[in-house]
Amino acid sequence: MSGLHLTRTAENGDEIDALVAALTADGGGRVGMAAMAQDLPRRLRPTFAPLPRLLGLKVSQAWTWEAPDRRDSNWYPQGITTSAQTGFREQHGHDVLVTSWYARTAGGSRISAVDLARRRYGHVLLVRPTLDDGRPGFTPLKVHAGGIVWHGDFLHVAATGAGIHSAHVGDVLRVPAGSTYRTFGHRYVLPIRFSQQGGHDEGVERLRYSFLTLDRSQEHPALLVGEYGSAAQTRRMARFAIDPDGGLPRSAPDGRSVPEIDDRGVPRTQGVAAIDGTYYLTRSRSKHRPGSVYVGLPGAFREHRWATPPGPEDLVWWPETGCLWSVSEHPHRRWVFAMRREDLPG
Repeated sequence: MSGLHLTRTAENGDEIDALVAALTADGGGRVGMAAMAQDLPRRLRPTFAPLPRLLGLKVSQAWTWEAPDRRDSNWYPQGITTSAQTGFREQHGHDVLVTSWYARTAGGSRISAVDLARRRYGHVLLVRPTLDDGRPGFTPLKVHAGGIVWHGDFLHVAATGAGIHSAHVGDVLRVPAGSTYRTFGHRYVLPIRFSQQGGHDEGVERLRYSFLTLDRSQEHPALLVGEYGSAAQTRRMARFAIDPDGGLPRSAPDGRSVPEIDDRGVPRTQGVAAIDGTYYLTRSRSKHRPGSVYVGLPGAFREHRWATPPGPEDLVWWPETGCLWSVSEHPHRRWVFAMRREDLPG
């Protein structure tokens, strides 16, 4: 036994339904991710400069945000996932990337739908729904959001020491102009439907849920969680089996989801992807130095130095593109970028 576990909380169904009713009465309401992805107000910009010199030796294509997002000193990009194999393509026509951001001061955390085909993107504020004396509302979700996974109908957000927060992608809500709800400039919000709280036995150090990925290497997918840590800290990776029926971490009769643990992670890892049993890790070096990608198995990784822009974050495998995708976080050095798997041998 690992001594670590996740325990799912009750759903915020009543709070979300009340919020939907209030927003609908004002001309907004529930629209879902597919409809929101048709309404992306911001333009994604391709980077045409020489990629190796500017972005890293392994970057094959890169896109950047509009200038206000590119230089924003409050909002920082962190996580990345894709809608591939979720059913979104059938609704929307093609798949999209989704990134997460955290706010250093005001705002909490948010996600962005990134449509490479249309070269558009838009932000959605992540919120906790509330219901006080029958009055619906919400507050910003204040987490680092260092990793995200879209699997089935749910978007899972890493919450460091707290565990994982989970939202239903059908719950994206439009907040009408002039609303009294404070959205920090966002036209859409996504309420958290439930949480998966991290727990640990006595004598076992609490797991830091720094980043997430979906591992489809075996017959049934698993949720792979990793820790960011220095050489003096734990750098564990935890694998949670997923229930194929519900699409969520499988729980025992006592309600706990218990992972398999490997403690041979790489210092300063920011993201992980797993393909056919091989791990790919991003590692940051500094604000000004390009990052590395590690490929292989725990205890036997090969490092590809100068592979990414400075400040690489989370990582996702998008099989339809043949690429691993990531984001970089530092102001004026922010890209959504791809690296071909064939260029990253283990």
